[in-house]
Amino acid sequence: MQHEPNPQNVLETYQYLTGIVTPRPIAWVTTISVSGAVNLAPFSFFNAFGANPPVVVFSPTLNRSGGKKDTLRNIEATGEFVVHSSVAKLADKVNLTSKELPPDDSEIELARLHTVPSLKVKPPRLQEAPTAMECKVLQIIPLGTGGISANLVIGEVVMFHISDDVLDPSGKVDPHKLQTVARLGQDFWCHTNDLFEMARP
Repeated sequence: MQHEPNPQNVLETYQYLTGIVTPRPIAWVTTISVSGAVNLAPFSFFNAFGANPPVVVFSPTLNRSGGKKDTLRNIEATGEFVVHSSVAKLADKVNLTSKELPPDDSEIELARLHTVPSLKVKPPRLQEAPTAMECKVLQIIPLGTGGISANLVIGEVVMFHISDDVLDPSGKVDPHKLQTVARLGQDFWCHTNDLFEMARP
């Protein structure tokens, strides 16, 4: 089969794209509004793109009606956010916080989570998450218009928080201990506990 994307088949295009580009790590992002409301939401259009400086990029797409999500509005207003690892023991809560709520309603309360202050940015971090990256925005690049169009949020990591519980004896993050989850197509997720090693040539 072939599929040629066009504005009339956006949802079909989305299904093919998210079904093919897998697994996708999930950025679990806290932001804060100018009025002080804390927002929490997961995004699977996400990855790391450099280490000097450390850079992460995620895309809070426009919603299906073409409106901006709370995360994007907050980042545009404040220029700051925090990314947490989405891990197996919290997968149900990651999924729950994808629910669309009114701007002043709290996904953190909905998921019965707790926050602690960040050190370099205003948005708090999640107490329950084993890792957190405090970020300042370098650039926001909107791509396209209308429903599900991208907004690339490019952020510099200014502080890492890593629980000792997910480190190996040498101080590196141990994937066996971190146990992240990732998104596939449709409603499918995957675990990262089926691991193998290959040394670089």
